[in-house]
Amino acid sequence: MRRPGGWWRLKSTPEKVETYTRWSFHFFAVIEVFALGVTAYGRTGAGLATVLCLLVAAHAAVCMLVASRALDWTRGRRPQPVRLMWVLGAVSAVVSVVAVAIAERGPAGEVETAAGSVYGGVLCFGAGVITLGVSGRRRMIAVVGAFAVGAGLLTFPLGMPVLASVVLAGLVFVTGGFLAVTSLFSLWLLNAVYALDDAKETRSRLAVAEERLRFGRDLHDVMGRNLAVIALKSELAVQLSRRGRPEAVEQMIEVQRIAQESQREVRDVVRGYREAALEVELAGARGVLSAAGIVAKVTGEASGLPAEVQSALGWVVREATTNVLRHGDAKKVAVTVRTSKGRVVLTVENDGAAETGADGPSAGSGSPAGAAGGAGGAGSGGGSGLAGLRERLSAVDGTLRAGPVGKGVFRLTAEVPLPAPAAGAALEVAS
Repeated sequence: MRRPGGWWRLKSTPEKVETYTRWSFHFFAVIEVFALGVTAYGRTGAGLATVLCLLVAAHAAVCMLVASRALDWTRGRRPQPVRLMWVLGAVSAVVSVVAVAIAERGPAGEVETAAGSVYGGVLCFGAGVITLGVSGRRRMIAVVGAFAVGAGLLTFPLGMPVLASVVLAGLVFVTGGFLAVTSLFSLWLLNAVYALDDAKETRSRLAVAEERLRFGRDLHDVMGRNLAVIALKSELAVQLSRRGRPEAVEQMIEVQRIAQESQREVRDVVRGYREAALEVELAGARGVLSAAGIVAKVTGEASGLPAEVQSALGWVVREATTNVLRHGDAKKVAVTVRTSKGRVVLTVENDGAAETGADGPSAGSGSPAGAAGGAGGAGSGGGSGLAGLRERLSAVDGTLRAGPVGKGVFRLTAEVPLPAPAAGAALEVAS
């Protein structure tokens, strides 16, 4: 069962910003209803106030729909809501005309203020929302300018002086322009967050591609010369065999030896690629996490540990760091290495656990799901990677535990026993 608010914690950072932006636009519509519609009850009679409030509520509902569709259009999920923008413009005009009619024909003095507020406010909010669905500074200015001109023209039936109409048009232009700039800045910020997230993902893919290129270069360096020699000696053996020369057998024996040597060198390259040194992985984890904006604190000493222990624990650091970057929303990560009672204890703790409670007690028993949640803050994280860690640790009689240790905090702990001579040396280094 999900905990309250789990839907929010499961969202990525860009999705959280998008949700916040979307509801901010909806909140503008709520402000419109309360600022223009509800306040009318204190300025005029209940009947006219109810009419004005319903008109404002209908206009606010259309504004919410247009803002939501425009946001989806900005993210490339929907086509441009052209028809809805025309509908919003028409609704704004209708509400404004009705407000003018109420101000002109309603009871003298008591309704003019309320109708006037609805008249100007609806045009300001309408102009600010419609600009969300247009692209380009000129079009935005044109939309706000059109609303301002319309606001000035609609005041003539009221018999307002020309100067008052110009002032009202200017107020609509300034206020609507301010709402438009605020809304467009929110969209720009949202797009920037998504762009940064895409850049982070691209950087991760480039890092993987660079590592593959390095591995490919190593294989080329190892195999290129040997394959060239094999090709030459094989050709020589063919020529000698055609001439009936006994040296052909010696050349083929040499080809066999070089092929076996090539196999051994390839295995060495792959073995070196798969091995992970703990000291190197600790330094790499600190650099990668810091580059991702995560505060990384690495404590402990890894020197003097046996190579097989460093390799196993290095893979734990690598997998935990990868899961934090991919699945979690951590702000702080603490990695600790300590030697106690002939055992090396590696602890990776982060504050980005999202749905770790879903794993329950089993998470603490070292299950892959629980470990994935602890490493990356998502209980559904990658089982195969953690299963590989358990296999590597079991090869050196090590254990892996993971589980929540506090609110939003998850800890992954790996313990590996040291051989007797190595344990004594590690204790000397620690002291």
